[in-house]
Amino acid sequence: MKIYTKTGDKGTTALFGGTRVPKHHIRIDSYGTVDELNSHLGLIRDQEIDAHYKEILIQIQDRLFTVGAILATDPEKAILKSGKERLNIPKISAENIALLETEMDAMNEALPPMTHFVLPGGHQTVSFCHIARCVCRRAERLTSALNDIEDVEPNALVYLNRLSDYLFVLARKLSHDLRANEIKWIPEKH
Repeated sequence: MKIYTKTGDKGTTALFGGTRVPKHHIRIDSYGTVDELNSHLGLIRDQEIDAHYKEILIQIQDRLFTVGAILATDPEKAILKSGKERLNIPKISAENIALLETEMDAMNEALPPMTHFVLPGGHQTVSFCHIARCVCRRAERLTSALNDIEDVEPNALVYLNRLSDYLFVLARKLSHDLRANEIKWIPEKH
């Protein structure tokens, strides 16, 4: 498989289904940001963290490829006039979302209650989680904006929302596991 195709040399790219759009199209920005997020998750997975978190991150990375495929598909080409799916694009399931919620609940049981916002940082691995969380929020914002223009599968949006929450809780749990200093944000009084 050749990596370079030369078909994008004029600033356009093809969606699944064949439609060509500018490389700066919000759909491309959406799935490009999901890809960026996936790379950050790989960086977190490469850290010295519990094997369970690594396994969950692999599952999440797989689901992000699904989200990317959903976003890279021209919705007009995905469904035939009969209503049958033309392209075999996987979906994000309620179970995929529930896994994130279950994992957050389990991590939260081991954490002290949160009484303030926390400053990102305290340990390199924790910082990687916070960066991934921010990229996830950006992916969610872009996907939400895309959804205003063209319908996006609702569970893809829900998954990105829940994933950013998961990454915040994972950052707190890793702070706890690594005995990193979690600094509370306390606004200055004027």
